[in-house]
Amino acid sequence: MQKLKRVGLGIGSLFIIISLMLYFLQEKLIFLPTTLPQDYEYSFSEPFEELFLETDDGARLNALHFKRDEPKGLILYFHGNAGDLSRWGAIATFFVQKEYDVLVMDYRTYGKSTGNLNEVSLYADAALFYQYAKQRYKEDDIIIYGRSLGAAIATQLASVTQPAKLLLETPFYNLYDVAKDRFGMLPIRQLLKYEFKSNKYITKVTCPIRIFHGTEDRVVPYASGQELFKTIAQSDKRFYTIDNGAHNDLAEFEGYLKAIELELP
Repeated sequence: MQKLKRVGLGIGSLFIIISLMLYFLQEKLIFLPTTLPQDYEYSFSEPFEELFLETDDGARLNALHFKRDEPKGLILYFHGNAGDLSRWGAIATFFVQKEYDVLVMDYRTYGKSTGNLNEVSLYADAALFYQYAKQRYKEDDIIIYGRSLGAAIATQLASVTQPAKLLLETPFYNLYDVAKDRFGMLPIRQLLKYEFKSNKYITKVTCPIRIFHGTEDRVVPYASGQELFKTIAQSDKRFYTIDNGAHNDLAEFEGYLKAIELELP
């Protein structure tokens, strides 16, 4: 009996330790930034302008603005949770080659961007770049595109603005949905400091919504993207299933390329 008590105490202690680690270290699980020196010089195949925007709380946010001579519009692109603009800028050139201007920012602590990370600030930063875009483009020429974590930021932004379209690549229903899939034995709802409730914000989006998701996604389950799609109240919505697509390779599949051709004519 005493031995069983010790085993039970050991399991309980381990449970508490793991829970505390998840609570205090969750930012290191959610955000995987790489940093760049402030004098780093970007190099891409398409012409671009580097810029910085200052926030009210003193953060300095780095971005790249790719420009065509006669663009079809602007894609305001919100990238995933890993890397920096030296990687995401190269990925964004895919859309530049579709004859769109592209504006892509680095989140706080990513690349050359500074400031303290929190969910409210991420939404405010996205709105700051939307205002920058509105000063240079008609609002109905702005397409918001979000990938993975960036899909959550893009969805919140589209819920309070009037862009031409919202495109979401490998989005999740909300962060709790993803976390419980990985840490289901822990009290996730009580531990999470970030919520990213895309399921809540997407119900307020009035522009057309398109979702692209691979069936073999092991980072954000395909089912999570499907559940998000089901919450969309409006009729102008479309879900593109990319058979055998994983989390970071959709651009390698003909199904995704055909879908992009339809959505970015």
